[in-house]
Formats: sequence, C-alpha cells, structure tokens
Amino acid sequence: MHPAPPLPSNTAYVPFVSVANMMRLVHDIGLDVMLHELAHYIEEDFRRWPEFDKSARVASHSEVGVIELMPTSDGDTYGFKYVNGHPKNTQDGLQTVTAFGLLANVATGYPELLTEMTVLTAIRTAATSALVAKYLAPAGADTMALIGNGAQSEFQAIAMNVLCGITNVRLYDTDPRATTKLARNLEDQGLTINCCHSAHDALEGAQIITTCTADKQFSTILTDNMVGSGVHINAIGGDCPGKTELHRDILLRSDVFVEYPPQTRVEGELQQMPSDFPVTEIWQVMSGTRPGRVSDRQITLFDGVGFAIEDFSALRYIRDRIDGKPYVERLDMLADPDDPRDLYGMLQRAAPIASCGS
Repeated sequence: MHPAPPLPSNTAYVPFVSVANMMRLVHDIGLDVMLHELAHYIEEDFRRWPEFDKSARVASHSEVGVIELMPTSDGDTYGFKYVNGHPKNTQDGLQTVTAFGLLANVATGYPELLTEMTVLTAIRTAATSALVAKYLAPAGADTMALIGNGAQSEFQAIAMNVLCGITNVRLYDTDPRATTKLARNLEDQGLTINCCHSAHDALEGAQIITTCTADKQFSTILTDNMVGSGVHINAIGGDCPGKTELHRDILLRSDVFVEYPPQTRVEGELQQMPSDFPVTEIWQVMSGTRPGRVSDRQITLFDGVGFAIEDFSALRYIRDRIDGKPYVERLDMLADPDDPRDLYGMLQRAAPIASCGS
C-alpha cells in the first residue's frame, strides 16, 4: 500500500483559544484589567441593544441540569455560546458549568473565533454584575455579602472590588469548605474578609448582596425580613426554570432590573411573579432612557440570568485581544478548495492512492 500523499493546504484557519491559553491570556492582561475592559465592551453593546437579534436561549432541560445554546447577531457579526448547568456535577469532581463559544462573519458565514468559555463565562458574569452595580448600588457602598461561595464567587468579589470599590466581603455558604476556599483565594486581594455562620450574619452592614448558589430548586436564600432598605441585590443564582433564591415578597418591595424579560420571566426570580410584574431592562438604564437608583431607601434587584449579548461582548473582546498572541492556535475547520464548487475534487486529491499490490 502506498502512503497517502500530504494533505493540500486547502484549509482556512480559525483562531482557537484553549483553556490553557485562555488562562495564559488572563495572566498576560491581568484579571483586574480584563474585568475593566470587558465591562466596557458589555456596556458598549448594551447601549446599542436595539441593533441585536434577541431570543431566549434554546434550552434542553433534564432532571439533573440543562444544556443551552445562546445565539445573537448585530447584523455584522454572529455569536453563540454552548453552555451547561449541572449542579450535582461537583459531587463527581466535575464542573457545574462548562462552555465554549464561536464568533462568525455574517457576510460570509465563516467563523472568526472558537474559544473555551468556561473561564470566560465566569469573568463575563462577574463583569456584568459589577457593571450593573455601578448603576444601581447605593453611593459609597463598600461592603458586599456573598452568599454561595462556589466557582463564581472569587470573580464576583474581585469584580466588585475593582469596578465598584468594595473593600469588605462577608462570606457564607452552607458548605464551610467552600467559604474556607474562597477566603484563602481572596487573601491577596486587599479585601477585609469576614467568614460568617449564617446568611443573616453575612448581611450585616452589607450594601450589596450577591446570591450565587447552585442547587436547582426553589430555595429561599433570602427571606423578606433579612433585607433592609437601600440595598442592591445582585441575584445571579436563579438562572433556569425551577431554580430561585429569593422570597417573592422581596421582589414586591424592590425595583427589579433584568437583561431580557422573556428569558428572565422563565428562568429568574421573576418566575415566581405574574407575567405583567413590572421590570426595567438594564440596557435602558445604561443608555439613559430609564432611571436606575433614584433614592437612598430604594431596594434595587438585578435578576441576572445571563444573556447572549454579554457572551457576544466577551467573544468580541477575546477576538480583539488575541491579535498577535503567539500562543493562539489555528484550527483547520473550514474547507477551502481552489474551486469553491469542487469540494469533491479537493477530497479526492487528499485520498490515499490505491494500487494493485495493496
């Protein structure tokens, strides 16, 4: 048998960022800088919200979790993210959330970027939370309660520090090992860290309250009597049907801000409320068409479930920031025959050459 001839160079290469190289990129840029820059990209895209295609994410639910596709386009560029959410995974040593994403040119349909998004989603979620808090948190806020100390928690604490000036964090998780892990990882961030024995204890003196728990169930992490006036609640753990964290009476006392109402009403804290419960879309606040925080006693609540435009912003940011990085890989994902109509001919020229003696 004769060996196969070398493959022709009939391929168009697509930049690919692996997990290892995403981590390398974060270290090259610096997490603090990356959070600032990514928040700017998200804010830019939220301010041009009407330009985007918008739909609730396409979800495949099971008893143990969800697998989702999150697509959007601004007419020039198309992006999507594949992401799962399986809270029980940690019991088997697996991540609750894994993700990858793609950016493509609308004019040709050709991909421009393929990247891991497990690490990137953690960073964009934290950047979004802190960006929203800049608009909604009380002036001079310096203390955050962080209830739920899992994989997202470090990113949340650091983002609130670098974007909003939070200097004190009060930590609580039903698993003390998670709190110990978080406190250890935040030791060098210049934060005052308080490990608390209950959610009620964690809320003491906090102007920003972040809830970020993982269990897929209707939970009551915060009861109405725990929440005083004037706080900002960053509720990011209720992110799929059948999963909430707040007592519904808290929503009745709050001004609720969301990303995309048709998605949030199905997946967020809003699934507890009637379909006409009033909300403000956060893009309207960022574009100056609707008010955000208007009084010192107002309770603002960001019912954040994550939306495709945030992932689009993150993909756009990575595409811009990897330019010239020598460690970015190239994948031959796209066939590129000399004659675009002769894909079969390209295949044949790459096939092994058969002979009578083989």
